[in-house]
Amino acid sequence: MQVFGIAEPGAPAEEIEIATPELTGASVLVKITHSGICHSDVHCAEGYFDLGDAGQMPVTDAGAEYPFVLGHEIVGEVVAAGPEAGVEPGDTKYIVYPWIGCGECQPCRDDNENYCIGAKRNLSIALKGGFAREVWVPDSRYLIPVGDLDPAWAATLACSGVTGYAAVSKVLTEEVDRPIAVVGTGGVGLSAVALLAARGHKNIVAADVNEASLENARKAGATATVLTTGADPVTDLVTAGGGKLAGAIDFVNNGATSGLALGAMGIGGKLVSVGLFGGQLAFPTTVMALNQLKIEGNFVGSLPQLRALVDLANSTELPKLPITEAPLEAQTVNDTLQGLAERTVVGRFVMVS
Repeated sequence: MQVFGIAEPGAPAEEIEIATPELTGASVLVKITHSGICHSDVHCAEGYFDLGDAGQMPVTDAGAEYPFVLGHEIVGEVVAAGPEAGVEPGDTKYIVYPWIGCGECQPCRDDNENYCIGAKRNLSIALKGGFAREVWVPDSRYLIPVGDLDPAWAATLACSGVTGYAAVSKVLTEEVDRPIAVVGTGGVGLSAVALLAARGHKNIVAADVNEASLENARKAGATATVLTTGADPVTDLVTAGGGKLAGAIDFVNNGATSGLALGAMGIGGKLVSVGLFGGQLAFPTTVMALNQLKIEGNFVGSLPQLRALVDLANSTELPKLPITEAPLEAQTVNDTLQGLAERTVVGRFVMVS
């Protein structure tokens, strides 16, 4: 297989040839037609996750092996299949669910593979990912037909889409007029804004340091926006929503943004922590108790949630994220990762073959 591999932490991606795994059981080989580039790929390319005061977690601790092949937003066509796959090579395009668990622990048996407590097999971490010409997928059950969806946009559903869907599911309230904040309106945050609107929430406050990102959030369904570079962003957030927050989803999730969200939170509110930008949460514990606040982490979403999202996308006119298409090649990977790290990229980049 031809892949765009990273030889060591911080190294640029280079096109290399690796052996194609044997196609046994229900495994499939997918020719990649669309491959999204996500901000979490930036952290992985650096070779570690920032854990704040706890230091750094090398990606090798999560099962990665060098050469490291990133990319987890994949659409493609089956070109070969194992004897039990139940799919045939052809022109049908599939979204590939990448958050694959061990298949044996209780969460995996419950179809919650993103909660796997065993040896995870996530594409782009433990298994080679979608920055490649082809990708090996261990079971055809992880393929979801694209149908009539735009395949470039459909690729983003495998990460930013399903992450937004899962996070929104955790923060939604029956009080649809109380404010819910989306902190960080890059690709994943924009998905959450669109999904909050599609699922009936009426008061959606987008917060970001970038005015262009906030403009995209307004187009996606945000009812108010806050530029968080002001002198008192907590007050600005409360004012924009017309009251203290019922909940917030933090797609940056560093010390500043988590403190901002919790500082604007109303009694009984929930913060859903999603971003992997690193840092340390610091907030008065007494306020946590007096205001009965809740904090819940969210890592991507489950296979059933991705299927539900695809069904929603096929039945509802969800706002489309701004997507820039570029050639499927190593230079695109390197240029886009640099742009994401420098925060000069607005919207999403999807490589197309």
